Amino acid sequence: MNQTNKNNRRHFLKMTAAGLAGATLLPQTVEAKSKKNNKVIYRTLGRTGVKLPIVSMGAMKDAAMVKAGLTKGVKHFDTAHVYQKGKNEEMLGEALKGQDLSQLFTVTKVVPDDMDRQTGLVGDGCTAENFLKMFDISLERLQVKSVDLLYVHAVSSRQAVLHPEVIKAVKKAKEQGKCKWLGVSTHKNEPEVIRAAIEAGIYDVVLTAYNFKQDHVEELNKAIEEGAAQGIGFVAMKIMAGGFLDKDKTKPVNTRAAFKWAMQNEHVCTCIPSFTTIDQLEESWSLMEKMKLTKDEQKDLEMARDYAGLYCNACNQCDGQCQNDLPIPELMRSYMYTYGYREMGKAKTLLADLGLGNDPCSDCNECTVTCVKNFAVGEKVQSISRLMDVPDDFIV
Repeated sequence: MNQTNKNNRRHFLKMTAAGLAGATLLPQTVEAKSKKNNKVIYRTLGRTGVKLPIVSMGAMKDAAMVKAGLTKGVKHFDTAHVYQKGKNEEMLGEALKGQDLSQLFTVTKVVPDDMDRQTGLVGDGCTAENFLKMFDISLERLQVKSVDLLYVHAVSSRQAVLHPEVIKAVKKAKEQGKCKWLGVSTHKNEPEVIRAAIEAGIYDVVLTAYNFKQDHVEELNKAIEEGAAQGIGFVAMKIMAGGFLDKDKTKPVNTRAAFKWAMQNEHVCTCIPSFTTIDQLEESWSLMEKMKLTKDEQKDLEMARDYAGLYCNACNQCDGQCQNDLPIPELMRSYMYTYGYREMGKAKTLLADLGLGNDPCSDCNECTVTCVKNFAVGEKVQSISRLMDVPDDFIV
C-alpha cells in the first residue's frame, strides 16, 4: 500500500475491510466460486466438522449488512447477549427470518454473571440458572429454538472456564438441544483460557483475540496448536489490532497485511470483522486471490509494531498501579472500540458492565499508571469515560 493510498480516506475505508479476507491455502482448505466467480476459501472448524468461509461477520449494526453478507455467501454471523443491550440479537433474528438456518452457522455468547472483568474470576453469585435464563432470552431475540454454538463470553481466567456453575449451565443447554457445540471467547490471557478449555474437555471452539501486535503471540500460537491437536476449532477476532495507530486516524493499520498475517495460522478457521459498507464486504472477498504477504506489507506490519497504537495487549503489568483500582485493560479496549473500530455501542456496553461513571479519574491529580506500550492511560480513561454521557439513542 503506497503512501498516497494511505492518505486517501475513502480508499482506506475500503481497504480496512478488504484486508479482512485472505489466507494461505491448506490441505483442509476447500475452494469454491462465488456468484461473481471470485474464489472463496473454506476451512473446517475443528471437530465440529463445519466448513466456513475464512471471512465471517461480527456484530453487524443493521439488517442491510446481514442481507448483503447472505447474498455474498457469508455463513457465520457473530452476536452476543450483551451487544447493544440485546438489540443486536433482535436485529439478527429479524434479518435471518425465513432463511434456511441449516445452511448457516448460528451462534451467540453469554457472559457469566458475577464475573469480575478485571480479575477474570467468577464469584459465588454465578448460577447455572441465571446463565440459562440469559441464554433463553438470547434464543427468543434470535427467534430460534437452538443455535449451532453457544459461547461462554469474555472469559479471561482458568477459573471462569472451569467454574462448576458455568460448566453445569452449558452442559445442560447442550443436553436440552438448545445448542450443538460449546465454546469460550477471550480477549486477554488467551493461552490460559485455551488451555483451560482443553482441560475442561467439553468446549469445541475458542473465539480469541489474535493479531500481529500481541506481545505473547508465540505462547498464544503454542496454545492454539495444542487446542487444535485436541480437535478445538478457532475463530479469530481483533485481527486489525485497532485498525489505526492513533486516535485521529492518520496512521491506519495495513489491514490487508494484518489479515494475511492472522490467517497464515492454519488452525484459524475464520475471523469476524464488522463491515459497515457493502464496498468493504465486496472487496474483502476479492482479496482471497492474493494470500502471500508482500515485502511492503511485511514492512507495514513491522512499522506498526513500533507504535503504541490503539490495541491493548492486556498484559496486566499495570495491575495495582491505579489509585482507584480501575480495570485499565478493559477501559483501553473500550477506547479501541470507539476510536479504532467506531463501535461506540460495544464500548458503552463494556463501560456499563464495568459499573463506571463518566469521570472515574475526578479525584486524581496525576495518573499513576505506566504502560509498557507507553499508552497515555489517564488521558485515554478520561476520554472514553465521557461516552457514558452520550444517550443510547445517539449511538448506532
